[in-house]
Amino acid sequence: MTDLSALILLPRLKVQNANAISGPLSWGFPSPTAFTGFVHALQRKFSAQLEEGFAGVGIVCHQFDPQIYKPAGPKPLIFRLKRMMVRTKIECDQLVKDGTPPAFVEEGRAHLEVSLLIAVKDYKPDSEGQYFAEQLLEAAQGMRLAGGSLLHQEGKRTAALWTPLAGDVEGDAAIFRKLRRRLLPGFALVQREDLLAEHLAELRQQRPESHALDALLDLSRINMEPTITPASEPGQPDHVSWAVRRKPGWLVPLPVGYAGISPLYAPGEVDNMRDSTSPFRFVESLYSLGQWISPHRLDSLQQLLWTQESDAANGIYRCTNRYSDTLTPSKEQ
Repeated sequence: MTDLSALILLPRLKVQNANAISGPLSWGFPSPTAFTGFVHALQRKFSAQLEEGFAGVGIVCHQFDPQIYKPAGPKPLIFRLKRMMVRTKIECDQLVKDGTPPAFVEEGRAHLEVSLLIAVKDYKPDSEGQYFAEQLLEAAQGMRLAGGSLLHQEGKRTAALWTPLAGDVEGDAAIFRKLRRRLLPGFALVQREDLLAEHLAELRQQRPESHALDALLDLSRINMEPTITPASEPGQPDHVSWAVRRKPGWLVPLPVGYAGISPLYAPGEVDNMRDSTSPFRFVESLYSLGQWISPHRLDSLQQLLWTQESDAANGIYRCTNRYSDTLTPSKEQ
């Protein structure tokens, strides 16, 4: 990616009460759309200092603490919900009338520690670039990330870093190899559409009616499979042992964007829109397969970055990562 000028590292961002339910089928780490949207909001804040803007963001998680608990007995994990304060006269009257408190807010929350690596197209001298990175971090600490609040931090370990790129493939790769050490220990989030397609082809050999959701669910869940050992003597039963099927890495279902389920309406045509100046469309979530890998296994910046793509004609709005495109058979994890 020789069209890039520099990289900005926002290290060890501590996020409190981030949204842990970013899709209708899964819960856990926020969707990449939350991070690309966060970087896009930063770009808009500093549009006066940028001509070409940003070109993607790398996501590395150092800590993930979901706000859940395990009830006694054979019960599933449950989110820790919070009860809102009595804020309106209607709620006060209801509390006085029959003693009914306000309802719980149904939400899933998690505390995160993440590092973001932002690719920058605009050229800036080193001193000016470092000051710009510090401004970016200061502004980020007053924003929301995945619905959560960023906690203020000080110190060299959490200071923003401006890293200019060399402008050629080999030079950029050397700079990235040095920079990825700052991302350890942690796990980088990448997209694995190649594994999803391969597994779908395997399923269709046994069940031709299988579709992509079947492959995604089969790769995401825990599968217990039997291994049959023939009996050593005639007349004896075969020995059957059960074990968890091994996965080709730490794979997770990943909401990556939205697909339109309605026409694109003109601004103001639909009632109660949040933004009456922009076109509007009803959408549903798009899912893909993600993988968590250690940053030291990344060979290039292209494998780490997430970018936004939109196809308004077909109603596709999603985030993409090019990790699968850069793999060769000998490099697969």
